[in-house]
Amino acid sequence: MGAFHAYDIRGVYGTDFTRETVYKIGYFIPRLLGVDKVLVGRDCRVSSGEIHDALSEGIRDAGADVWDIGLSSTPMVYFSTVNYGFGASVQITASHNPAQYNGMKVSRENALPVGLDTGLGQIRDWIEAGEPTPAAARRGEVHTLDIHKDYIEFMNRFKGDYGNLRIAFDLSNGMSCLFAHEVFGEEPSYIFDTLDGRFPNHDPNPLVPGNVEPLKELVRKTGADIGVIYDGDADRVMFVDDKARFVAPDLVIALMALYFCDERGEKNPRVLQEIRSSKAVGEFLEGYGAELHTWRVGRAFAAPKLREIDGLWGGELAGHYYFKDFFYSDSGLLSSLIVLRIVSALKKKGVRFSDQMDAMVKYRNSGEINFRLEDKAAAMKAVCEHFSSQEKPLKVMDFDGYRMEFGDWWFNIRPSNTEPYLRFICEAHDDAVLQQKIKETQELLENRFGAVRS
Repeated sequence: MGAFHAYDIRGVYGTDFTRETVYKIGYFIPRLLGVDKVLVGRDCRVSSGEIHDALSEGIRDAGADVWDIGLSSTPMVYFSTVNYGFGASVQITASHNPAQYNGMKVSRENALPVGLDTGLGQIRDWIEAGEPTPAAARRGEVHTLDIHKDYIEFMNRFKGDYGNLRIAFDLSNGMSCLFAHEVFGEEPSYIFDTLDGRFPNHDPNPLVPGNVEPLKELVRKTGADIGVIYDGDADRVMFVDDKARFVAPDLVIALMALYFCDERGEKNPRVLQEIRSSKAVGEFLEGYGAELHTWRVGRAFAAPKLREIDGLWGGELAGHYYFKDFFYSDSGLLSSLIVLRIVSALKKKGVRFSDQMDAMVKYRNSGEINFRLEDKAAAMKAVCEHFSSQEKPLKVMDFDGYRMEFGDWWFNIRPSNTEPYLRFICEAHDDAVLQQKIKETQELLENRFGAVRS
């Protein structure tokens, strides 16, 4: 049952979970969420059809109806869950993982995520305990639902006039292929824009630098003002500037103030960031009177938190951006529509995308560094004690690993939910301090815990 994680169900299909597991997940979802109908969508992975069939059989044997929207991005499932009033939905996807992976993202009413602590753990326990799955007296039916037109109409409300921009897109052979040409037209330059669940050109993960290289080359070749790359299920998006440089996703949280505050006139917005975000985000948003909240990594935590604080928008270092306007959920398409509006408005003022981002980058950042080790709790404690013994931290956060802030630098160290890794990120005013802190952390973890940096 290693496919059950904090945010979703995911693993190598046929190894980490099987058709039988999927059937039981489908069977137990109606009981867990108290529903008699479940919305189901799927991505283009080779195994998604088989998973779809097994999931649907389980749902129907439990006596609930399946409402099938067919091939879809994950945000299309979120939209449909809320727009058509479903109390439960499942998107079959492994998001950004390689082709041999697959999984399921489960939501309840209002597209609220169902995570390990809010329901997936219960389903896992029922399966492990051998809970019986007798067929209901009335077997559920299958209905098809075409949501494409409604979804595009909803998204087009946020579309700007991009006629002054040269845009480059990498669709990663993923689910953004369903709508990108229709929404953005044929003027932009596209690569990898056909659905192919084998992902023959690169894994659909924009956080891996090598996967962004084809887009950078396209930006250079076409002289584009901006490059846009979606992940496999199109709930995430990342950007390349006009100099073909990758844009730090956390800084895009701050950039969005140019749309919400400058263009729409929102005052003193509540904004959500995650624990790994650069200090530059908060410093930029201070100029807009924003009330900035910091919380845990992952949709299972971010989406409910944005709703709780009634935030206007929020984001993560992984390229997820959440919007009150999108049911407090994340959407790669909506994020790109907003960022393109911003870049277009900047260009009209004679400001390039790269100029704007350069003005926002104030610190040296390590990016997330992974250390493979077993005793994650003890290692985190040791790193925190090491640095706090040198200098008293100005601020400590302890809700997703630890974040400690000092006078001229900060770090976050947090455990992977699925692997024997500690993830370390730090940021400093200058590179010498940054490199020193990385060196101290690495030496401590290697010498005391046998860690291997990867």
